[in-house]
Amino acid sequence: MTPRWLFAGLGVFCLASLAGALVSQHVYGMQPCPWCVLQRLLFLSAAVACALGCAWGGSAGRRTAATLGVAFAAAGAAAALWQHFAAAKSASCNLTWADRIVSSWLHLDSLLPDVFSARASCADAAVDLLGVPYDLWSFAAFVLVAAGMVRVLGMPPQRW
Repeated sequence: MTPRWLFAGLGVFCLASLAGALVSQHVYGMQPCPWCVLQRLLFLSAAVACALGCAWGGSAGRRTAATLGVAFAAAGAAAALWQHFAAAKSASCNLTWADRIVSSWLHLDSLLPDVFSARASCADAAVDLLGVPYDLWSFAAFVLVAAGMVRVLGMPPQRW
């Protein structure tokens, strides 16, 4: 498998994860909390890193894109764990780091409200999918993305 194919597969996986969250919200009524929305942003950021890796040939481009992907995936995994172990236990998650990043700093909630607007508290957003908390599914997806990016970093230099 070439780095380009791995980047492409990981990018599609990130976009599918984001699409799954949007279907959960808009079709099944599972409203997102600020930490859910931050994870959406990190899946999208990892997908952009994958697109960069597909487009930017050569070792430097591959390493840059994979390093960005690992960073976004690690941040997403940390956000998912924080949501599961801390935020879901609180009655309100307003004005947390997640809320500040998405709403106050990037203003994504006003630019794309259907995707990045938090509409539930962290406690209300704590739901299960097939008996597993939704945030742990997200954590597993981020770990998979990080592992794929680490694999790209470990690949020997080759022609694009």
